[in-house]
Amino acid sequence: MKQSLKQGLIVSVCCLLFWNLSGMTGIHAQNLAVKTNILYDATASVNVGAEVALAPEWTLDVSGNYNAWDYRDNRKWRHFLVQPEARYWFCEKFNGHFVGIHLHGGQFNVGNVRTPFGLFGDCRNTRHEGWYYGAGISYGYQWLLGKRWNFELSIGAGYTGSDYGVYENPVCGAYLGPEHHDYFGITKASVSIIFIIF
Repeated sequence: MKQSLKQGLIVSVCCLLFWNLSGMTGIHAQNLAVKTNILYDATASVNVGAEVALAPEWTLDVSGNYNAWDYRDNRKWRHFLVQPEARYWFCEKFNGHFVGIHLHGGQFNVGNVRTPFGLFGDCRNTRHEGWYYGAGISYGYQWLLGKRWNFELSIGAGYTGSDYGVYENPVCGAYLGPEHHDYFGITKASVSIIFIIF
């Protein structure tokens, strides 16, 4: 039952993608792109994004990143993030100004570090492990660099909630209890290099 449900879901997604791509016109139209965010690269977070055209002025951008590294002195900044965003382009897709509405969610295991903006609470002397979720709005601009290459700057703000367990900082430290943290502020920042597939 579960296997047939998975297969049905995969077939449905493929059909939807094919239907969407087959309805796109123009041999030189920009309809699908892949990207990497240099800001995430700078923090050693593996990341990739894809953006697909939905209509002449609308695209769907989905990005994700993953950081699995441990650092010296039992410092941790492990996390993964998925962030889908619907974008409205003021002139044409993949060129110029856009505004977006994004969701985000993921899991983290962070300890003995100061998180940006206190995002997952104060974990300078403890380790926090849990989930986060939220939404926001963004603004960005994309420049055409060539036939297949673009460059993008984007910033977004909104809400992030996190639910996590607090642990003593040493390796395998004792569980101290659950906590919740609310954050309002920057939820997205990107400096991206983009390759237009077609």
